[in-house]
Amino acid sequence: MKETFNLIEEITRNDGTIYFELGNITHNGRSEYAVEHNYIKRVRILKMNIARSSYVEALENYINAHYELLPLEYDGWEEWRRTPEMATNMTQILLDNKLG
Repeated sequence: MKETFNLIEEITRNDGTIYFELGNITHNGRSEYAVEHNYIKRVRILKMNIARSSYVEALENYINAHYELLPLEYDGWEEWRRTPEMATNMTQILLDNKLG
């Protein structure tokens, strides 16, 4: 199933480091579950209803091609690793949404 992303989350790993991720309500539910079970330390929605840019679409396509939709009650947390190009796209998405 292809996921469509429309929000940006700030995710705090258990070691205290932070990263940003595209998400949607389903992904945020998984994130909240992961926090409740100590797989990650914290999740926070930074912006909802982000604009559909070419950067969002490219990163969305990358995530959909390389990762599977996990169930809400997944035993763990899977961080989506990015190529340098996809990392640049995420940086641009943050800038476009005045978060960087």
